[in-house]
Amino acid sequence: MKHSTIFRFSYFILPLLLLYITSCTKALEESPKSLSAEGFYNTKSEVEAATYAIYSPLRTGGSMSAFYEVFHDALSDFFIPNGSWIPLEDYTGLDNTNYGRTEAFWKSFYLSIRNANLVIKNTPNGTDISDADKAVYIAEARFMRALMYFQLVRNWGGVPIRTEANMDIPDLQRGSVEAVYQLIEDDLKFAGENLPTKAAQSGRPNKWSAKAVLADTYLQLKRYTDAQDRANEVIQSGQFSLVPVTQPDDFLNLYGPDVITSSEEIFYLKFTRQNGQGFQLTLYEAHPNTPYANGAGYFSLYTDPTKIAVVKNWDANDLRKQYDLYPWQFGRGDSTYLVRKFQDKQALPGGTGGNDYPWYRYADVLMTYAEAANAANHGPTTAAVEALNKVHRRAYGYPANTASPVDFKVADYNESSFLTLIVKERGYETLFEGKRWMELKRLGIAKDYIKASKGKTMADVMLLWPIPNAEINYNKALDPVADQNPGY
Repeated sequence: MKHSTIFRFSYFILPLLLLYITSCTKALEESPKSLSAEGFYNTKSEVEAATYAIYSPLRTGGSMSAFYEVFHDALSDFFIPNGSWIPLEDYTGLDNTNYGRTEAFWKSFYLSIRNANLVIKNTPNGTDISDADKAVYIAEARFMRALMYFQLVRNWGGVPIRTEANMDIPDLQRGSVEAVYQLIEDDLKFAGENLPTKAAQSGRPNKWSAKAVLADTYLQLKRYTDAQDRANEVIQSGQFSLVPVTQPDDFLNLYGPDVITSSEEIFYLKFTRQNGQGFQLTLYEAHPNTPYANGAGYFSLYTDPTKIAVVKNWDANDLRKQYDLYPWQFGRGDSTYLVRKFQDKQALPGGTGGNDYPWYRYADVLMTYAEAANAANHGPTTAAVEALNKVHRRAYGYPANTASPVDFKVADYNESSFLTLIVKERGYETLFEGKRWMELKRLGIAKDYIKASKGKTMADVMLLWPIPNAEINYNKALDPVADQNPGY
């Protein structure tokens, strides 16, 4: 594995020199500027520009624009990796290429955290911005900081906790998992109390975004009553509904490249074809001979119902399956399928699409509520089954809020069997969104599901990623042996 100095340079030197704000029209409209940290953060427009910078590191192909989702789904029970992703299929460890990808994720998350910390630290000192506006921007920064630490702690375990209070200190020990989650909870509670009910722009968080992520956090921590309550707050707000679907292509109204926002959006990472800000996941799911990325494509993942049990068992009448998957042969067998979930037939040369990343949508919250209520009450409640039924009805073309022939019934399930049903339905609902692997790990069922679907035996080393060499080498508070994750 190669050594690098980029992390320390990026975190500690760049913020003192400049904030680079890239251009984006569909999502957050940003203007290129070179700004000193000391003379900034005085007006609302300055703080807003600094807040936009929190999102910039995540929009690269090596982060949330493509690689992060592909990496997680390559490990899941649905897909077979292709090309340089193939070593992930062995479930025995990471090769240098994929180690480098995890290091890039780490870097992008900490760059986002750094920019959030700058907003949190400097905004209170603004001289020409109201206290109310200060509170909203700080809440947005704390929401994003929590979201980044939520990615870090689930993929690496305990990590150095960098906040506005210690952001100038290069050498920090790994924080415990418990300490990281405490920061996440504190940040999300603050965000939920100070963010507006409706965000100023699509792609910005509101109070419901904070409650949705907090519900997900509590689910991770097995605090099921808390998870149930936070998810239920989002549901009872009446602010969201599932996008109606009666035929497969109606899912374009949810995932399509021209959708600005929808009734289902809780928190999305926004992209646009313009100015190099496209969603690159479009490119990584397509084949260049198909129209789904305008003649481009890396077909990084594929599936095969003759080899992948979870796909073989997927009901062909499910409109999600009909929309998401299509048969395509490219030298990997006679029954290979690719994905077109985030298709953009007008993608720019190079394949970048106008689709957005649905980090949290209403379907996620409904399924979080169903799982949390099932666990909190030691069995499915009527409300829990109804929450899952809404998602399931939509998948078969029925109205979400009306009883249908495909409904699940409370009497047919106990706590264990209903959880199994939720895992199945969530897998189909969130296909190619990079969420499946996290779920399997969280529930402690990753090994069993990989074995059942792929016939592979997964090594424990796959459960956490290596602390990057750049962090180990230049953070002198870390021991290169004791502080490295097992197996690396």
